[in-house]
Amino acid sequence: MSEKDTISIHLLREALLQSCAAGVATVEVLRKVGIDPALLELPSARVPASAYARLWRLLARRMDDEFFGMDPRKLKSGSLAFLCRAAIAQPTLATGLETGLGFLSLMLECMPAHLVRQQSLAQIVLLEPEDEPKRAFTYFTYWMIVHGVACWLAGRRIPILAIELRCSPPDFCDDYQVMFSDNLRFDRPRTRMIFSADCLDLPIKRSPQELQRFLAHAPANILVKYRDPDSLAARVKHDLRQMPPDTWPETEGLAATFCISASTLRRRLAEEGQTYQGLKDSVRKELAIVWLAEPQISFAEIAARLGFADTSSFYKAFRKWAGSNPGHYRSLILGDLR
Repeated sequence: MSEKDTISIHLLREALLQSCAAGVATVEVLRKVGIDPALLELPSARVPASAYARLWRLLARRMDDEFFGMDPRKLKSGSLAFLCRAAIAQPTLATGLETGLGFLSLMLECMPAHLVRQQSLAQIVLLEPEDEPKRAFTYFTYWMIVHGVACWLAGRRIPILAIELRCSPPDFCDDYQVMFSDNLRFDRPRTRMIFSADCLDLPIKRSPQELQRFLAHAPANILVKYRDPDSLAARVKHDLRQMPPDTWPETEGLAATFCISASTLRRRLAEEGQTYQGLKDSVRKELAIVWLAEPQISFAEIAARLGFADTSSFYKAFRKWAGSNPGHYRSLILGDLR
């Protein structure tokens, strides 16, 4: 089993925190779903996503709550199924998301949300009460449901440009970055997910039979199916992130680091539907998005950091990557647009 098909023990402990009494009750629940309770004491332990899903379903049945008891109102058993049935009746992802968010806003007291489309960017914003922020696990469980269902409705991964959260960063973020995005920003004034508005126009073409299969394997399929693949492309992107863009190797140099020829590198990336240039553009976009969220960093400095000859070249590239100019994206991410 690859690591992308497993869940960190940190997330399992978070799931148990509000939904299961410590001690004998926790041991009994874990053994029931095939997880060794001793793993709770091992910080680096991981459990199969399928076992985590069994735990989620067991706790949901016992509590009659598919949200681990993290809201004053229960997300009663069957809520995910109802949400999906309502969403597949809609023509596009935009209307499917609006339907699903409307349902969750009715069911959950503290997490009403709405979808906002602004030119080339879209965001789902949680309209939380002005009280203490929730813990990170609460927010990410919400995003797991919303993003996972959205990906299934569209039949493809919906790339996330950024997720902002009101809470402080948790001790463990690795799984959240793999599930959602490297660009997670904490201690922000609001909680929201930002993605390309083009995705909202994707058609929904899911049958009742496909829904039945999806629900039969949920939430394990939500947890792992639409993650970034554990692939050569992912390894290349990881290596690029460790180096300044102006030091990135040519294809031959990169191939040498993997002990393969340049032609083999190109072929294997092509088999994954990728090119080296496309991966470089993807990492540059990720870095640009992170730096655009820092108002003290000028566009000229970002262009230089990314290895562009001038600011206009950066503008042109960013519009190609994100469908938006850097100024509009910065305005949105800093909350100047409503």
